[in-house]
Amino acid sequence: MNQTLDVLVVAPHPDDAEISVGGTLLKCKAQGLRIGVVELTNGEPTPFGSIERRQQETQRASEVLQLDWRENLQLPNRQLQHTLAARQALANVFRRTQPRVILAPYPEDAHPDHVVASELIDAARFWAKLTKTDEPGQMPLIGEPFWPPRLFHFWSIHLRIHPQPTFVIDISDVIEQKLAAVRC
Repeated sequence: MNQTLDVLVVAPHPDDAEISVGGTLLKCKAQGLRIGVVELTNGEPTPFGSIERRQQETQRASEVLQLDWRENLQLPNRQLQHTLAARQALANVFRRTQPRVILAPYPEDAHPDHVVASELIDAARFWAKLTKTDEPGQMPLIGEPFWPPRLFHFWSIHLRIHPQPTFVIDISDVIEQKLAAVRC
């Protein structure tokens, strides 16, 4: 089923969207935009977590952020790879959600999953627009071709460089809601 979104965050792990762009999502929602998140992995294993606990936390955070849509592609955490299957899965998400804006991790990061995620998002965005996807040995893409028109990168807590932002969104009026989502 298609779920058209104005803004789609592609997060390597559950909690990356909340930490990095939770305030931005809340500002978008307040403007009446349809917002969503797709995680590439389930984020486990972690020292104090479990798959079930992560799912519960994600559900609570989704409610706080008032997301219209959320999905997890269940790619391998800590081993995220830019494979053709991963590219196809994400391209299919882009075709189903047809986001006007994609928010993606900055391509330079200390966390390998974040670096791979950025590369994968660029490739899946390209693939989502292809009209011929029935190559031998390749599963066809689902739905109509779609090119997400805008992609902006966000910074994560793993960043070890100090780039200059192109723009900054003031989230001071929603900071408490963002922090509530992060606490989930």
